[in-house]
Amino acid sequence: MYVIDFLRANPYMFLSFVTFVGLAVGSFLNVVIYRLPQMMEREWRHQCRELLNQEDAQAHTEAQLTLVRPRSRCPSCGQQIRAIENIPVLSYLMLHGRCASCGWNIPLRYPAVELLTGLLSLAVAWRYGLSIETLAGLLMTWSLVALCFIDLDTQLLPDAITLPALWTGLAFNLFNVHALLWDAVVGVICGYGILWIVYQAFRLLTGKEGMGFGDFKLLAALGAWLGWQHLPLIILLSSILGALVGITMMLAKGHHRDAPIPFGPYLAAAGWIALIWGDEIIAAYLGFGTGTV
Repeated sequence: MYVIDFLRANPYMFLSFVTFVGLAVGSFLNVVIYRLPQMMEREWRHQCRELLNQEDAQAHTEAQLTLVRPRSRCPSCGQQIRAIENIPVLSYLMLHGRCASCGWNIPLRYPAVELLTGLLSLAVAWRYGLSIETLAGLLMTWSLVALCFIDLDTQLLPDAITLPALWTGLAFNLFNVHALLWDAVVGVICGYGILWIVYQAFRLLTGKEGMGFGDFKLLAALGAWLGWQHLPLIILLSSILGALVGITMMLAKGHHRDAPIPFGPYLAAAGWIALIWGDEIIAAYLGFGTGTV
């Protein structure tokens, strides 16, 4: 209680603390983004070999890979990364973006993910203050960051993140944290159902699959966190973002229009915007529509 009282009396200390935690979580999310798809592929290979009654010679080696073991190593030389070399953002700057052992160029995305997570965490804390809403918002934010980058890399939205996010959103809203429980449950149903209907209609008209089931689950999770009222805003914002990025890629990089583009990052970005400013955007829109602005 003393710590909570201290943070409540010192809001800037609270914001600094949340930012630091966000940076540290961002460092862990880099591990999740890199390893979770590998763990999923390992599990799929194991299931295929089991189905075909084949010997799984790599099972012992692959089983050692988890989100916490083995400790992080340089992909180039295999040198184990020391704690002093794993301080979020700061270590990257001190090492000038290079491995301390072999000089390998560390991708800029690692500190970028850490910094992004820290800044988004700060925004959540600034928006909601020292409250249960902030705790819920942070968990949602961290999940969205991981899903965004995994989808960018692999066009996968792992059930290991989307489903716990969905149930966690419902659990928080048992206490009406970000939405009434009834609204959250309807949000899950509508979030999954809307994209499922779009998917089926697109497949019926074109014979192609326009999106994956992970997108349905992600929108359902956002409905669980924020309630069904925010779903139209999330769908509209994600569609606009996706269209703008897609058009830009086609014009700037010659990206073929039939090439798949992951939709998860746009849903994640739209969901986070709805978390921070959703009520204000909806109120402004309704006020504009009724001529009261």
